[in-house]
Amino acid sequence: MMKSFQEIKKNLKSDFSGKTPLKLGILGDSATQFYVQALRGLGFDYDFDFRIFEADFNQIDRQVYDLQSEFYAFDPDIVILFHSTHKLLGKYNKLTAEQQSGLCEQRMQEVRQLTDMISSNLKAKIIYLNYPEIDDAVYGSFANKMESSFLFQLRKLNYELMSFAAASTNFFICDVASVQNLIGKRTLFQPAIYVNTEFVFSLDAIPMVAQRTVDIIAAAYGRFKKCVIVDLDNTLWGGVIGDDGIEKIQLGSLGIGKAFTEFQYWLKKLKNRGIILAVCSKNEENVAKEPFEKHPDMVLRLEDIAVFTANWENKADNIRTIQSVLNIGFDSMVFLDDNPFERNMVRDNIPGICVPELPEDPTEYLEYLYSLNLFETISFSSEDKERTNQYRVESQRLTFHRQCTDEADFLSGLEMVSQVEGFNKFNTPRVAQLSQRSNQFNLRTVRYTEADIEQLALADDYATFAFTLEDRFGEHGLICVVVLRKADPGVLFVENWFMSCRVLKRGMEDFVLNTLVEYAKATDGITTLRSEYIPTPKNGIVKDHYAGLGFTPTAEDQGRISYELDVTSYQTHPCFIKAKQ
Repeated sequence: MMKSFQEIKKNLKSDFSGKTPLKLGILGDSATQFYVQALRGLGFDYDFDFRIFEADFNQIDRQVYDLQSEFYAFDPDIVILFHSTHKLLGKYNKLTAEQQSGLCEQRMQEVRQLTDMISSNLKAKIIYLNYPEIDDAVYGSFANKMESSFLFQLRKLNYELMSFAAASTNFFICDVASVQNLIGKRTLFQPAIYVNTEFVFSLDAIPMVAQRTVDIIAAAYGRFKKCVIVDLDNTLWGGVIGDDGIEKIQLGSLGIGKAFTEFQYWLKKLKNRGIILAVCSKNEENVAKEPFEKHPDMVLRLEDIAVFTANWENKADNIRTIQSVLNIGFDSMVFLDDNPFERNMVRDNIPGICVPELPEDPTEYLEYLYSLNLFETISFSSEDKERTNQYRVESQRLTFHRQCTDEADFLSGLEMVSQVEGFNKFNTPRVAQLSQRSNQFNLRTVRYTEADIEQLALADDYATFAFTLEDRFGEHGLICVVVLRKADPGVLFVENWFMSCRVLKRGMEDFVLNTLVEYAKATDGITTLRSEYIPTPKNGIVKDHYAGLGFTPTAEDQGRISYELDVTSYQTHPCFIKAKQ
């Protein structure tokens, strides 16, 4: 699935119109021109039109500390900082032995100062490329016990960068060190290229480094994988359950069964991280479920699976059924199947879905999937752990829905309540995550980091709202966010309104608008709510959202529609959701 550098460069001749424009500022102490080409070319595959400012190499400090620099004039959305290991080694070589022991602290101080300066003057996310190892072999293995050795300082530095990133809401690490572990130093770095061009990545390695960078950017803008759909026979276990029976399928700690067991452990970790697991198998359902219920070596159990589909229909149709239950885009799904015919059939019939070309040997499954880095994320919240359970509970709601006489009977029978709060330290991670994940129900598609949310919570000219939802079957968690900004006199502007599609058609939109109008009426001088719909390739379902709620369109330009609502004459919309006391 990884393209070569030459294949990526072909994208540079493509038509980028219709892609999402995004400004990247690249600051490096070594040459970056090939890296920049790879970033822009890969951006096309991710539906981005990267407009890139590339500083001359070794001009990081000048660009960052001069507020009149070209870097600040460009005003990037993403800043990529690249300090190379080779330049760091050159600096280390010039230090005394005493100074060498402080190399890590000195570089971390530089990183903190650069980050503080950028964050104080730009609303940009910062991606920092960490340090692939160079063992200068001065101390041999004793370097691991010698604090002043370069290897000791380098490993300490990568650890300190992780600690800094963990405490920083707007600072992300592109793990080049793990890329080197994956492909080897001889592939990542070629001395002749470095000596002649000052470029520290080989042409073979550039695509992977660039892809790891773009993966972070894509995750920050809501483009990441949310679901893994797995086949069963010879994918989740060895053998064919319908032919071999539960006693003879291959699982456990011996032989080839160990490969399938470790594969299941990986899937279990993904599920615990918030990735939805689904099953799509050509089998009798009761036969397919038997190992989940009875096999002692099964790691995954039925409660780990959000949607279980086993029948003799074609897999493309079954995946469409899974998608209809989960209500997420096909481009958010990964389908894993050992059978090349099934993989090709799904690829041909479901555009956008990710179908990795699994190796023939099951022992190679994990290493291959590790290399693809399919499940990049920039956040994690406690609600992620409950995602599978939320979808399983949703199936109970669907059963209840079918039993009701009409829609009003269903909605009233759910006994829904919502807690409404402003942004706070408890809901900040989930608000940030929802802003990054919401693509369909997202009126203006403004993405927020945790740092952005913390600033909004403190700003006098903003009002923030976070809505939860629960019903008789369980909790949905935090599912809707609205940000209001005080605009012209008498006007509140809906800067953003995004919501989980899991709660569509429950009346949440009416409950939210009632809440906003109630706030507006309680705010001195406010007579109008002003709003806007900005179209994207994914948010067409909310094109008529404001019109359907009673807003009046005031202007339209290339699909971008402005609206107003007179709050003084607003009549409360009926709904079946009550505010939680």
